[in-house]
Amino acid sequence: MKEYRAERHPAFEPLHPGALLRDDVLPALKLTVSAAAERLGVTRQALHRVLAGTAAMTPEMALRIGKLCGNGPDIWLSMQQNLDLWHAQRKLARALRKIPTMRAA
Repeated sequence: MKEYRAERHPAFEPLHPGALLRDDVLPALKLTVSAAAERLGVTRQALHRVLAGTAAMTPEMALRIGKLCGNGPDIWLSMQQNLDLWHAQRKLARALRKIPTMRAA
């Protein structure tokens, strides 16, 4: 089976993993936030912060969600990493332009 990678458009902010979980995954699993939090073994508030995009998807939360969804933690951590890199790139854009790109001889 061929694998396809999604192309990122630098002008658009990547989706927070909590938004995908909130808008698509939990409804597909017919789970409320409270029921999902209970199954994950986390507080409703902790899960709500991820779903609201105010907290990052941590490795621990990714492991829990990946187990619940059956797709593993990698996709959740990858989404968070893409989001973090997008924000960092914008924050450091001026400084990064000043750093030369070196090539080995």
